Amino acid sequence: MNLTAEFLTSIAEIPAQEWEAVCGTDYPFLRHHFLLGLETAGCTTEDSGWQPCHLLLRDDSGSALAALPLYLKSHSYGEYVFDWSWAQAWQQAGLNYYPKLVSAIPFTPATGPRLCHRPTISREQAWQAALSALETFAGKHAISGWHLLFPERADSDYLLAQGYAQRRAVQFHWVNEGYGCFDDFLATFASRKRKSLRRERRLVEEQGLALETLEGDAISAQDWETFHRFYQLTYAKRSGHGGYLTREFFTRVAAGMGSQVIMVIARLAGEAVAAALYFRSSDTLYGRYWGCQREFDCLHFEACYYRGIEYCIEQGIARFDPGAQGEHKIQRGFRPVETVSNHWVADERLRRAVADFTRREGPHIEAYRREAETLLPFRR
Repeated sequence: MNLTAEFLTSIAEIPAQEWEAVCGTDYPFLRHHFLLGLETAGCTTEDSGWQPCHLLLRDDSGSALAALPLYLKSHSYGEYVFDWSWAQAWQQAGLNYYPKLVSAIPFTPATGPRLCHRPTISREQAWQAALSALETFAGKHAISGWHLLFPERADSDYLLAQGYAQRRAVQFHWVNEGYGCFDDFLATFASRKRKSLRRERRLVEEQGLALETLEGDAISAQDWETFHRFYQLTYAKRSGHGGYLTREFFTRVAAGMGSQVIMVIARLAGEAVAAALYFRSSDTLYGRYWGCQREFDCLHFEACYYRGIEYCIEQGIARFDPGAQGEHKIQRGFRPVETVSNHWVADERLRRAVADFTRREGPHIEAYRREAETLLPFRR
């Protein structure tokens, strides 16, 4: 089958129905509404360094058979796979690391589908056509390489077998073992760890905080405005800027995601003081953003972790991915899991260097994951 590549400078160039016929709607971060919203809210633009460049593969009749989220990047912010040392090495070699191509969900280190395709073609057919198009495009536009971030493991392993370097990392995820309630989960903890977690939850109550979990349309326009303010305050304290996402992203884009968005709001004497935002698919809860007006002991753990675990148990959701980093999650029952990325570099010398780096780094990542497992709070 002959497949023709097309690169879109905006996802608005393809109707939502056609995009989602290929990518589906279950994984929230590949929905047409979500990706278009990032553009129209000013988060993914040429000026922000996230120029959309999505790849479509069409058959001879013009039907879209495969799609890959793709961005032309002029920096490495908002990716969560850190390659600043590679950029520095390129510069020292007298080469330009930017622009580069990145297949990822912007500002979202959540593993999920990347190259989606209809069942009329195989994964191998889709990838071979996509890789050929990507390398040709990179050569034509003087792009240093292509980076695939947080793909599903089967795709990453396939690309590794094709010579695309695989880089490994560790996140901490919660797994639903069929618990009937939160206490069932706690019953798997060693006694001392169980008491510590209960003390954290009790401390939240003792500060007079009341939390509620809202879904979709139950989240009011005022809740979205308040969340954006909390998000900005928290980013400003942590990073000195107001965050990657704009007010419009929360009040219009996230608010339009229906039952795929969940907000936990903490109130003190009726006033909202903090909130956590989640997205969900049919089998995974994704903890994404947190913001607060002021700090309270253990409130972050309650809003961002324990309420998420309770939601998964109540809804029968299999997995809870609370985001990148955070070793403090281990003692709260989040298991270390491996995530992957793949990397292709146009310059053959630097391609070999990246492949060597990822090979040498891999065993250290695995050793770290194994060590982290020994710190889990569960009974031996």
